[in-house]
Amino acid sequence: MLYSTHLKPRKLARPACYHLGRFERALNLSLNVPDSPGGKLIEFHTRELWEGQNYPMPTAQLIANSHVSASNKMPRQINRNLIFNQIRTRQPISRADLARISGLQRSTVSLIVEELLAERWIVEGPTGQIPRGRRPTFLNINSQRGVLALDIHPTQTTLAVTDLGGNIIAEKIVIPPENPMKVVGAIVDAVRNMIAAHHDRSFDGIGINLPGRLDANLEKFIFAPNIDWPIGNIKARVEQATGLPVVVDNVANACALSEIWFGYSDGLHDLVAVSVTEGIGTGIIANGRLLRGEGGVAGEFGHVQLEPEGLPCACGSHGCWETIASNRAGMRYYSELAQRPSPGFDELLRMAEAGDQAACAAIEKMCRALGRGMHMVASALAPSEIVVVGDITTVWQMAAPIIESEMRRNRLVSVPRLRAARGGSQARLRTAVALVMNEGLLATK
Repeated sequence: MLYSTHLKPRKLARPACYHLGRFERALNLSLNVPDSPGGKLIEFHTRELWEGQNYPMPTAQLIANSHVSASNKMPRQINRNLIFNQIRTRQPISRADLARISGLQRSTVSLIVEELLAERWIVEGPTGQIPRGRRPTFLNINSQRGVLALDIHPTQTTLAVTDLGGNIIAEKIVIPPENPMKVVGAIVDAVRNMIAAHHDRSFDGIGINLPGRLDANLEKFIFAPNIDWPIGNIKARVEQATGLPVVVDNVANACALSEIWFGYSDGLHDLVAVSVTEGIGTGIIANGRLLRGEGGVAGEFGHVQLEPEGLPCACGSHGCWETIASNRAGMRYYSELAQRPSPGFDELLRMAEAGDQAACAAIEKMCRALGRGMHMVASALAPSEIVVVGDITTVWQMAAPIIESEMRRNRLVSVPRLRAARGGSQARLRTAVALVMNEGLLATK
């Protein structure tokens, strides 16, 4: 049985529990409601535009009589995250503007701001100039707090220091040693060195993107066909070496989460993030949740067979989507067309931009294969938008029309918006902030 309460909008609406920036943008709270028989779902729909804002209030689903109860800290926690993310996205910003934009009472905003200042999440900056009255003091995210990002590929690992706004402060490439048993040790040493080189910065955690699927409960990897070194214990090894909290996830899941965390997607509509690198992975957000599936392996569209007689795939099958649409496929197309070894994928993209005929043809063939797979994703999931992450986005003006044309070539009931992830080639590194902060570091004490 479903009860829907449509709240009547007021001129000065005050959404006390509205959380803008994190993954739980479309809130899913669990409450015990004594008067509701077990299992009833109570929906609060508030879609009107709130005063001073240019975004709608998201739908909040409150599942009654769940085995999990909401504490009285939950609204306060949501408000803290709201204020933090408003400062992050709009800095520098005054307390008065925070109250106006968030819809919270000024006393609530002032209390939260003082807590965030005391805990050093934010800092005060210069004062503003106004014709009369008290000068406002602007607030900024504390730039000395940050996250260490690890973006792991089969042939290299990228380390980066990023602030809480996702700005890359420093970056380093680590080439794995030939002995596969020494790869994790080399990464751990590089992490230690990066932290030591930035000893003046406070690290809140380490986010690791992986080209594989892991069981979050058992903390073991269950599907990583493109990795030929023992990756399973990397989380424990990095935590032991640094003493910092480490969050590990599949890169496509991390990219989907990042789109919500940084506010590039509104969190109200279904989204699929497609990561295109040596392989292809997808992260799926549906009904306000990141879909993981049984064992955490949901989203392996890259290993759906599109060509039964195609090339062998690292997963053991033949003709999977990633065998015809990944970076490796683009390089293979170039070698076939030019009759010579392909350069690295970055160089191949530069050649295509410069008008090299074989490079352009190779990228076009790769993009058509991407479009075929996008049609499959759109048909299966009907997302509002598909966000592409990877080096291919550096030539998006060339790639997007080809991908979209192929995606639309066969009929779709619902045609998603297709776009490149914000941040270009650094989009994968920025996801570390979303991974770490989404673990609740802003939780109330």
